Amino acid sequence: MIIGVPKEIKIHEYRVGIPPAGVSELTSRGHKVIVQKDAGTAIGMLNQDYIDVGAEIADNAEEIFSRADIIVKVKEPQPKECALLREGQVLFTYLHLAPDPNQVKALLKSKCIAIAYETVTDDQNGLPLLAPMSEVAGRMSIQAGAHCLEKNQGGRGVLLGGVPGVSAADVTILGGGVVGTHAARMAIGMGANVTIFDRSINRLRQLEELFGASAKTLYSTKQALEESVCNSDLVIGAVLIAGAAAPKLVTKNMLKNMRKQSVIVDVAIDQGGCFETSKATTHSDPTYEVDGIIHYCVANMPGAVARTSTLALSNATLPFIIALSDKGYKQALTDDKHLKNGLNIYRGKVVFEAVANDLNYNHISADEVLK
Repeated sequence: MIIGVPKEIKIHEYRVGIPPAGVSELTSRGHKVIVQKDAGTAIGMLNQDYIDVGAEIADNAEEIFSRADIIVKVKEPQPKECALLREGQVLFTYLHLAPDPNQVKALLKSKCIAIAYETVTDDQNGLPLLAPMSEVAGRMSIQAGAHCLEKNQGGRGVLLGGVPGVSAADVTILGGGVVGTHAARMAIGMGANVTIFDRSINRLRQLEELFGASAKTLYSTKQALEESVCNSDLVIGAVLIAGAAAPKLVTKNMLKNMRKQSVIVDVAIDQGGCFETSKATTHSDPTYEVDGIIHYCVANMPGAVARTSTLALSNATLPFIIALSDKGYKQALTDDKHLKNGLNIYRGKVVFEAVANDLNYNHISADEVLK
């Protein structure tokens, strides 16, 4: 099998689909790996490091897309990459299709087999390939939010943890999953007053056991959520419905009652965001203001700590890349129901139900297309 690893071209994206250690695992099993020149150079993974473990270095993405059976990336393919995909080629990466109809059209046109990291599941009903980046993004959301609260960044001029004699900042976290949990851990560690919302009573119990009196846990109702949001210095959007567009929990009207120059960080922006006023931003221009509220909506937050993120992601994706390479995509998907849940697009058909529902496509099940 030939596995291709192109260089990421999304703005300020320095992660790479497979690090040298992962390439070594694949080449030792007899597979050929082609890595685009300088794909990992920005994070200290040099061309020679790849050559030393048996990879071939290609000068451009066109060569990789034309030769590889499997394309392994980090971020969703950009339009020029979608145009390079060919029928029957496997694409394994983050896709986040529900809020991106243009990408869906391009992938359908290519007739590729697109498997999304973010919808692969596990026996614990978790999302093992989304989890490592959610951990990073959750921790970074507090770091980014604390920075945005500084007056010279347009914020209220509030120190997250306060100081003796001065109250700490109030932080509201919408969603108690992986992102929310790691955001809470960081915010508590910095001394903030933390409130976490979720709609699962069991999850709220787990969070209370985890954080004790260091955080307040509340069941998410519209009234309770609005009250907390409007009395916060920092609000973290961390709500996820696997593969589907994120629900809009904070409306534009709510912003009028929020503390002026408070900050919202929308970690759910990859799935469209959970604030009505959210729009994707980049690391080069990360914030904007609506009604006096600072919005931080960077769509690839973990890209800022690209080396850590690459290694964490590869630890999770490598076993699936090996299965796809050893068995071929059809057998690998048939043998592993969790990998099969990652199948979003198959040869011109929408396979993932939430994407089909959100974007008004006919849905055809993975079992049906794999027959």
